[in-house]
Amino acid sequence: MEASNFIQDFIVEDLENKRYSGVHTRFPPEPNGYLHIGHAKSICINFGTALKFNGICNLRFDDTNPAKEDVEYVDSIKEDVKWLGFDWEEREFFASDYYDLCYEFAEQLILAGKAYVCHLKGDEVSEHRGTLTSPGKNSPWRDRPPQESLELFRKMRNGEIEEGEAFLRAKISMANPNMNMRDPAIYRIKKTSHHRTGNKWVIYPMYDYAHPIGDWVEGITHSICTLEFEAHRPLYEWVLNEIGPNPKMPARLPRQIEFARLNLTYTVMSKRLLRELVENNQVLGWDDPRMPTISGLRRRGYTPSSLREFAERIGVAKTDSIVDIQLLYFCIREELNKNAQRAMVVLDPVKVVITNWEEGKEDVFEVLNNPENPEQGSRKLSFGKELYIERDDFMENPPKKYFRLFPGAEVRLKDAYYITCKEVIKKENGDIAELRCVYDPKSRGGETPDMRKVKGTLHWVCSNAAVDVEVRLFEHLFTLENPAAIPEGKSYMDYVDKNSLVVKQAKAEPMLANAKPYDRFQFLRQGYFCADAKDSAPQKPVFNRIVGLKDSWGKISSQT
Repeated sequence: MEASNFIQDFIVEDLENKRYSGVHTRFPPEPNGYLHIGHAKSICINFGTALKFNGICNLRFDDTNPAKEDVEYVDSIKEDVKWLGFDWEEREFFASDYYDLCYEFAEQLILAGKAYVCHLKGDEVSEHRGTLTSPGKNSPWRDRPPQESLELFRKMRNGEIEEGEAFLRAKISMANPNMNMRDPAIYRIKKTSHHRTGNKWVIYPMYDYAHPIGDWVEGITHSICTLEFEAHRPLYEWVLNEIGPNPKMPARLPRQIEFARLNLTYTVMSKRLLRELVENNQVLGWDDPRMPTISGLRRRGYTPSSLREFAERIGVAKTDSIVDIQLLYFCIREELNKNAQRAMVVLDPVKVVITNWEEGKEDVFEVLNNPENPEQGSRKLSFGKELYIERDDFMENPPKKYFRLFPGAEVRLKDAYYITCKEVIKKENGDIAELRCVYDPKSRGGETPDMRKVKGTLHWVCSNAAVDVEVRLFEHLFTLENPAAIPEGKSYMDYVDKNSLVVKQAKAEPMLANAKPYDRFQFLRQGYFCADAKDSAPQKPVFNRIVGLKDSWGKISSQT
């Protein structure tokens, strides 16, 4: 079979060498927060790799830390994986499914002299651990008899020893150059109720111990994980080798393969830091549309196919790098440009009165819903004496090459008529109250008998037909391009953009009043928007800006 990345190259090699007869992967999230776009990449890799090789992929929750885990996170993870388009069928597992087996293997390691109960406290553990350039020191309890460690371990399980008073360590080597191999902890006491096992256990296996056991029990062939676990691979293999061969387990051990995690500009990719944003009320929750969580991206209006396309485009790398967020924007723009219905919405309205328009007269125009896809049909727009245009589309004293509306200037109204500004009416405070214009009745549809051309085309909404909508404009949550590169003495919280959310009370064409949650539109000249899944209501729609229009428009509009 032809491979397309280094992970698949390894798998092809393993299949050709008959190391495995098939491919069985897993996506193993910890249920201690909501998944983010980095997890979306991992989901696509694990499920996508299995699909390519006609294999299967499990969903397994590595729930080894009850103090930080919750059923809420389990449910959100399942929703996210399904939303992305993947199905684990009946293969839903939890590390807690294997607690009895993990405990049994721990006793086996103790009796084999491969694990011992240690009483060092946190600071003492760090002091004994050594540094990258110097070996660690043996614990005073490292050579205690196996039977003594076994008795203490059973007391730990029975709740007879308090938290922090003892923990179980693998007995490997305190001189190993890999810090993860210097007698790592494999069990600790946590007298905390577990969301699945309740109060059955007061000791819990460490992730690095439970994870390889879970992979082995489930018959995983390829344990695909991010590059940060490369240094943990020797421990992964040590655990499997020391408890095997075992008649309760598959004959073949899984193979761990690491790939570079996703780093995205202007984006924090850490569940711990994202949790801080939520708990410190810097955002509106885990599904805030500014968050890089899958639930936040979904609420903002991203589609599963756009995220899968993004994962495909960034590919699978062996070394860490940072991806420009513009690539993510490109993927959703490309999709919505083809699929999203067009609509006219005025975010910051100023009234225009057509003085030569007959009182009571109304024109109705039929316009395409999507010029890129005529099969989407058309809709009708009303045009009357009073309209709304964007306040930014008018300037009293414009610079050169300003092609929008100003006194004496003529512009085209999209799909309607040419208008010329004749008078500016102001309020007492100097703000513009309305613009008085005249229209050319012979210019309907953008052409005139004399074939004159105008350079400016504005979107508009008829005052009589307009509906009120709330529009939320989002910018990057962080002002720092690479939030991981925080200057010394600064916190990432110092770079949260306080103006990353701007709310507009806008005027829209009437069909938007009936928008349903997740309906997506291109607001002409504004960008792509999605009806908010939480706050929208019939006749009271709320729209989130998914992404702006192409950069080329931004450059042009900044010059006009």
